[in-house]
Amino acid sequence: MTVLSCLALASAVAAKEVLPQKFSLQGKTLIYDTETEVEGEPSEITDDDVLALRDILNKSPEISELQLNSIGGSVYAGEEIAGLVLEYGLDTLVDGTCISACVDVFLAGGRRRMTIGSSIGFHQRNWPADAVHKYYRSERKRHRWATPYDFGSWIYEDTQREVYDHLSYMVARGVDPGFAIETLRTDPDGEWYPSRLRLIAAGVLREVREGQTR
Repeated sequence: MTVLSCLALASAVAAKEVLPQKFSLQGKTLIYDTETEVEGEPSEITDDDVLALRDILNKSPEISELQLNSIGGSVYAGEEIAGLVLEYGLDTLVDGTCISACVDVFLAGGRRRMTIGSSIGFHQRNWPADAVHKYYRSERKRHRWATPYDFGSWIYEDTQREVYDHLSYMVARGVDPGFAIETLRTDPDGEWYPSRLRLIAAGVLREVREGQTR
């Protein structure tokens, strides 16, 4: 092996080693697996992943597909990562499971596939009580909420806006409107796993990019 070959191999190995723990690269496919244990515990979709993904995509323009395995996490981070998938024109692939915020990322793909034995799950979004309390205490002065009832009124309006935006996003990504509405029927503590045939019929899975033929 020549010196140049050794240097190239060393650079490649080094580049692979610097990837954050949730990410790995196989050819043109970037694997994003939040179920990989971090410090002994499964992780989730977080804000830090947004910056990490953008950095990886900037440094590796050959990446054409994002492979997913995640039970979700931050809604905001999921939306931001979905924006990156759209910005960089990536395809998406589920290998394992994809639930909640992960679905937003998946739907951003041009071609959307799922390996045999994998699953895609839907449920209502949730805002835990402790997080609601923390947000109220930190934001009440800025929003001028005189009482918790003012905050409750704001939540009511904001929730309707968020549901509208989410359903609009799904429809814009080619998902059947009736199916999109049906994804709201399951409580946050459960998941609805439609069959592969149902996902294909609803436009969630798409073997070819929109406007392309086989």
